[in-house]
Parts: sequence; C-alpha cells; structure tokens
Amino acid sequence: MRVTVVGSVNLDLVATLPRLPEPGETLTASSFTRVPGGKGANQALAVRRLGLAVRLVAAVGTDPEADRALELLRQESVDLDRLQWVNEATGLALIAVDTAGDTTITVVPGANATLEISAADVASADAVLTVLEVPDHAVTAAARHATGLFVLNAAPARPVPDEVLQRADLVVVNRAEYAALPGLHAAPAVAVTDGPRGAVLLRNGRQTAAATPPPVQAVDGTGAGDAFLAAAVAGLLQGLADTDLLIRACAAGALAATRPGAQPSLPTAEQIDEILAG
Repeated sequence: MRVTVVGSVNLDLVATLPRLPEPGETLTASSFTRVPGGKGANQALAVRRLGLAVRLVAAVGTDPEADRALELLRQESVDLDRLQWVNEATGLALIAVDTAGDTTITVVPGANATLEISAADVASADAVLTVLEVPDHAVTAAARHATGLFVLNAAPARPVPDEVLQRADLVVVNRAEYAALPGLHAAPAVAVTDGPRGAVLLRNGRQTAAATPPPVQAVDGTGAGDAFLAAAVAGLLQGLADTDLLIRACAAGALAATRPGAQPSLPTAEQIDEILAG
C-alpha cells in the first residue's frame, strides 16, 4: 500500500510551562526544544511508522530550518521526491505545553502557503491525506486528483468546499473543530476525537462506532491527533470494521501523548498492538 500526504512541514518551537498562560500573562518556561513538525510531515511519519510506504508533497524554504524540519522524515525513508523548495521561510509552530500535556499552538505558515498540487503529485496512491495547514487550492486539487481513498484532517478549522467533503472517504476533526465547521454532514464519514474521552465515527450523520483510549499518563498532546489519523487511514486500507479502526486509532493517539514532541512521539504498529494487549 502506498500513501501520499499533501500537507505542511514546520519546525516546532516548544516551550514547557507549569501551566498555560492566561491572556496577557507572562510565564517562565522550564525548557525549550526545536522539534520537526507540521501536520503533513507528522502524518507522513506516523503512517510510515505503521509500516506503509509514504510520499510527502509539501513546500519548504531554502533555509537551515528546512533541514531540521525534514530530519526524521529522511531518517525513516519517507519519499520526499515531490518536495517543493521555495523562496519563503520554512513554516514554524510556536507551541506551549503544560505539565498535564495540554497545549496551545500558533502556526506561522511560511512556505506552506505556496504549495501547488498537480495530478502527478498524487498519482497511483492507494490513499491521499491532506490537512488545512496548506492553501484551499492545494486541498481541492488533492481531492480532485486522488484516485484511491481520500482523507481530510480538517485542522486548523476553516470552511471546506462541499466538493472536498463529498469526495472524502473520511474527515477527521477534534470536538472543537467539529463544532466550528459548518457543512460536515456533506462528508460520508466523520471521526470526531475528544482527547482522553476517545472518539466517535459518524456515517451520513449517524454514529456507527465509539471507542476510548487505554489509560496513559499524558505528557504532550501535540502529535496525538496525527497518530490517530495515521492509524485510522491504515485501518481503512486494511478494511477494519469501524469500532476496530477507532480502537486502534485511539490507542495510537494515547501513545503519542505519553512522549514529548510531535514526531518523536509517534508510535509503531507493534507499540499499538502491545498497549492494546494490555
């Protein structure tokens, strides 16, 4: 199976705090790290760690941040042949993480805002994933040119054209995004995540499955949604029943939340099997 991810590449600038600040408040961080990120890159690596071949179609700048942001993708053999190098700064994400693992994230799109997609970028993929950290025209082109499964992670939340929703075999959103996005009923299937409370799957607006994650000690929830989505896509490709798909996806998200950083936290298929085995 081959998966193509159309999405973003960022360098995450992560500050760890005792709690998240209130508006106008200044707090002192206990640590600071630079971690490869971006929802497209995270999801590409998450799918790769589940044992599938992955191509990432994304845009990065010709700056030192790009090499740092692509480091883990290169190490783990994600196909970067369709990467677009542009005269803009590589995207950045400013992330605050508290001791409970809750986060606030501010994305600076940079090169991600220049991404262009052609049919050749997604040709022959068994599944195409895309996210809303890239422009609307790139999302729409990915939907139009996908010939296999098409999956949309509608984050960060903004209105999505009906043709994209109608084409999507699965839309993945968290509870806040689901509430903020009108028209999701146009999608045949929607998975709604809710952190430690788990997730539900809606088909044509009707709930068909629900699952909760195994109990874990959360450290950083940054990559949890990306791990959930990757496991859901793998489940679709494997033909899993809705409940089984959600169980594995919730376990993947829970595992990611137990480790700091987005990409370093993404689990393997074996690790998901292990936590589900108890």
